[in-house]
Amino acid sequence: MSRLRFLPPRLLNVCWMALLAFCLVTATAAQAQTTDTSADAAKQPPSNVSVSKEDPYFTDIYRRFYDTYRLGTADEISIRIKGQPDYSYEKVKVSPVGTIYHMLLGEVRVAGLTITETHKMLTTELSEYLKNPEVSVQLVEAQSTKIAVLGNVLRPGVYVMGRPMRLLDIISEAGGFNDLGNRSAVEVNRQLPDGRRQVVKVNVKNILADKAAPTENIPLQGGDLVIVHGNFRKKMGDVSAMLGFTNFLLFISGRR
Repeated sequence: MSRLRFLPPRLLNVCWMALLAFCLVTATAAQAQTTDTSADAAKQPPSNVSVSKEDPYFTDIYRRFYDTYRLGTADEISIRIKGQPDYSYEKVKVSPVGTIYHMLLGEVRVAGLTITETHKMLTTELSEYLKNPEVSVQLVEAQSTKIAVLGNVLRPGVYVMGRPMRLLDIISEAGGFNDLGNRSAVEVNRQLPDGRRQVVKVNVKNILADKAAPTENIPLQGGDLVIVHGNFRKKMGDVSAMLGFTNFLLFISGRR
């Protein structure tokens, strides 16, 4: 830098301006990268789901489920605090009364909270004991009974079966059919006790028109997968051939 003293003043100013611009660009890029990383970390799917080999369609569904899922009895979460291994937990289970135990906080009620809400609450509570704690909370295992809806509905995804539900109930929960949904051949994919899966086709159009027996609006079970075809079949072909389909079935059935 000492050689710059002998440059003409105008050229020296140019050099300083170029150096300043380089520093600003570098800092901005670093900040953007940090922001993106933080945003991604806040929307991770359950840790027992590997998204590296999943179809992006399933990956988005996992993330939506993770963002909206509310903790309940027997669910398991991890709590990690940077630089504090003694106060971090790889797996802690929600008790029958809706609480978890933490060494510093004692019994903490988390039932009914999303992962984001749990993270904010624990960060606030731990700040009473630790200076600026960097807390990470992740869903390890969701024990609630789950049903999935794929295809041409407004909100395809995984839904918690908190009450007895029939086929029309879960389609309504998913926002109903979109404009391309085929109401005449909705599929209910169900796992049988012997491990095989049974596919039942239901003409929902007749049910909606009151032209079907009440029994055709079949009651659902945990682990059922409802598929509404339309352009979904045309775009993605056979759903069962999609990358990650088997893992998805295991996830909604509670076996992973």
